[in-house]
Amino acid sequence: MIAIQSGDAQISYEILGDGPPVVLLHPFPANHELWLPAAQLLASRYRLVLPDLRGHGDSGVGEGPATMAKHAADISRILDDAKVGRAAFAGVSIGGYVLFEFWRRNRDRVSALALIDTKAQPDTPEGRAGRLQSAADVLERGVEPFIESMLPKLLGETTRHARPDLVEAARKMMLKMSPEDISLVLKGMAERPDSTPTLKTISVPALILVGDEDTLTPVADAELMKQNISGSQMKIISRVGHYSVWERPEEAGKVLRQFLDAVHAA
Repeated sequence: MIAIQSGDAQISYEILGDGPPVVLLHPFPANHELWLPAAQLLASRYRLVLPDLRGHGDSGVGEGPATMAKHAADISRILDDAKVGRAAFAGVSIGGYVLFEFWRRNRDRVSALALIDTKAQPDTPEGRAGRLQSAADVLERGVEPFIESMLPKLLGETTRHARPDLVEAARKMMLKMSPEDISLVLKGMAERPDSTPTLKTISVPALILVGDEDTLTPVADAELMKQNISGSQMKIISRVGHYSVWERPEEAGKVLRQFLDAVHAA
C-alpha cells in the first residue's frame, strides 16, 4: 500500500496492472480488498487504483465527520500522487456517493462512471436519524455488534446461505475499522447532499450495476439513475445483494470489463 497525506488524514491506496487508469472505490464498512477478486479480470488491461477510503482499511479518518467533500479531495490527492490526469471510475455504495461529489468538483478528470449498488438520493429524515443513532451506538457498544447487524443488509440472501466463506471474509474485512472510524464515516454519510440533480449533468459513458437481492439500494434506485443519466446502461446481477462485486466477482468483473473495453474502443 502507498500512503499519502490528504488534509488531516493519511490515506492509503494500491496499484494493480498497467494500462488506462481505472479507480475502484469500495463500499462501507469494507476496504479496497473487496475489489481484489473482481480486479483480477481488469488488471490484465487496466492500471487499477484501489484506495482505502478515509476511515476504512489502512486510511485514517481525520477530525470530524468523513464528508463526501473530504473523500473527494482524498481521491484528487491520490490521482495527483499516482500521476493520473483522467480516469474511469467505479464506486460501490459510499463509493458512488463519493463519485457524485467528485464529478461535481472534478468532471474534467472523469472519462467514464460505473455506479454500483448505490443511489443518488440523500438519507430520509428517518434514515439519517438511524445513521446518527448507529454512530453513537458503535462508540458505546463497539464494532462487533454493529458489523453483525449490517451483514444481513450488505450480503444477499443467496450468499448468506450458500457462501459462509464469503460472509466470514467480509466480516474480517469490516472488523478492521475502529468504533471512531465507523462513527465518523456514518456521520459523513448522513450529511451527504442530494445527488439526484447531479444525474442529468453526467455526460460521460455510465454503467449502473445492481444486485437483485440488494435491499439497501434496490433496483428501483438503479432505475432512477438510469432514467436520469443520458445514454447510461444498466445491468442487474442475480443472486447477490449490496456487495455484488464481492458476492459474484466474476460476473461483476466481466460486466465492468466489457463496459471499460467499449469506452476505450470508442
